[in-house]
Amino acid sequence: MLAGAPPRPPRLLVTPGEPAGIGGELLLKAVASGERNLWTIDDPDRLEALAKCGDIDAVITTVGTSHTDTLPLGHLGVIPMIWPDEVNAGVPSPKNAPQIIQAISDAVSMIKGGKADAMITNPIQKATLTAAGFAHPGHTEYLAELDRGADGEEKYPVMMLANAALRITPLTIHVPLRDVFALITPERIIKTLRLMANGLMMDFGIKTPRIAVTGLNPHAGESGTLGDEEINLIMPAIHQLNEEGIIVTGPHSADTLFFEDRRQEYDAVLAMYHDQALIPVKTLDFHHGVNITMGLSFIRTSPDHGTALDQAGRFTARPDSLIAAITMARQMVKNRADFMGLSYAAS
Repeated sequence: MLAGAPPRPPRLLVTPGEPAGIGGELLLKAVASGERNLWTIDDPDRLEALAKCGDIDAVITTVGTSHTDTLPLGHLGVIPMIWPDEVNAGVPSPKNAPQIIQAISDAVSMIKGGKADAMITNPIQKATLTAAGFAHPGHTEYLAELDRGADGEEKYPVMMLANAALRITPLTIHVPLRDVFALITPERIIKTLRLMANGLMMDFGIKTPRIAVTGLNPHAGESGTLGDEEINLIMPAIHQLNEEGIIVTGPHSADTLFFEDRRQEYDAVLAMYHDQALIPVKTLDFHHGVNITMGLSFIRTSPDHGTALDQAGRFTARPDSLIAAITMARQMVKNRADFMGLSYAAS
């Protein structure tokens, strides 16, 4: 939207994820809680039946892909599609995998075409998609593939987990711990920190972000006595970023970096591996965690939980994380608009 144009609320598109999981019922609960201007790609009849079965006060409004009007409070805009196989709560069907994948692709196309402003992805069941021939490790890698430029330039997506207490990015993600050491390089650290700094400015509205970096070894290596990765790999990257004018500190001992007083010293943390990042953020606020993908040309958030097949159809799952992902996506749209000199309404 051009600067000076009449502001409008951000349009947010929620993908269905695994329909046999809790995604659909959580989305309906989010709408019933007051979240508005939400669209999804799903079978309207399925969602109506789900709302009725769960006694959820949400109105299903069938819309087309070109629909841009503001939705009334309590309404969920549904771009209709049909699931090839009957959806049974808690029992994923490989026959539905192509439609799950297509919904993600269609959502990206809508955002790139200006018909939506951000996407929130409900969880997928990776084993089901893999069995159906899905060649990507997960959501993030597929989104990066869809976001390739016309010149084929490969995207470098970076995962950030965030809640009200902490923002943190793992340098390495779903790899065995024994493989982590080989993946920690100054180049990888520098590239990730640059993307984090840019994302904090553009999507979080932090003009001068401060990023803390953890060490890899206990006590950040104890000056080399417990390992030299901090000296040889991490510190050179931090010095490079400081020379570029980006405020980066560390390497810090991970066991003392996350208590309340220390969290005032930084805006985000770069951790070296999966559990070093996810344990503190989930411990500090398990129910409101949001998974954010930086490094894409569009905004993508996701609830920080899985499909919860064991809870599907029982309507006991809490929508807090999905609501947090929706709220964060909406704020990121506004922050990015401000960064680019555009304008969006408050809700």
